[in-house]
Amino acid sequence: MKWSEFFTSSIGKKFVMALTGIFLVSFLLVHVGVNSCIYATLFDGNDHGELFNKVAHFMGTMILIRIVEVGLFVGFFIHIIQGLVLEIQNRSTRGVGYAVNLGNRGSTWYSRSMGLLGTLLLLFLIMHLSHFWIPSRLGGIGGIHELDPVEYEGKEYHNLFAEMVKIFQNPLVVILYVLGCISLAYHLLHGFQSAFRTLGVGNYRYMKLIRSFGTGFSIIVPLAFAMMPVSVYFGWVV
Repeated sequence: MKWSEFFTSSIGKKFVMALTGIFLVSFLLVHVGVNSCIYATLFDGNDHGELFNKVAHFMGTMILIRIVEVGLFVGFFIHIIQGLVLEIQNRSTRGVGYAVNLGNRGSTWYSRSMGLLGTLLLLFLIMHLSHFWIPSRLGGIGGIHELDPVEYEGKEYHNLFAEMVKIFQNPLVVILYVLGCISLAYHLLHGFQSAFRTLGVGNYRYMKLIRSFGTGFSIIVPLAFAMMPVSVYFGWVV
């Protein structure tokens, strides 16, 4: 089989989904680490978002990270497109439903709903980018909302922390973010271990470890993300 034929086959698409999925998981680790800097105010009452703004500035200005950011968007695009294609193919091949509906005895509901969860995450991603990434990267261009500046030690930064506080004063937005994080948790619960299985990790011992780590990751990371808008809304980190 030629490489071009492999990547257009069902197995090839799943392989690409697995690789991009693992790449996006690594992004989640970095992102949750950066966002966790908002909690610096709990240890330093004079912080008021300074550490978060400085780290966010570093992530947005370092050339190597900006290059990786391009790869990240490409990864998102490929992952989303391949996911939609596989979902359409799976639905078309099912044709007539099973004579007996096994429900969760055959598979978990979230493993059968990856297309829906992925679509919800796409909508959540668009909302998240419009709230933070677009104003941070394109602020002031073409009438796009520009972030307020803040100065530390004579250097000017985007006050992303103040923008976060302002956005998360809206309870509806906070609820949507929490729902987005719940969708992420269920998406990861199946996708994490499925990615490694697709890449050929079939050993029982390794899969047991990956399943345990994946379950912990799928709970802890989305929970950490969800706690950020909640913490800002209730004034725990302001």
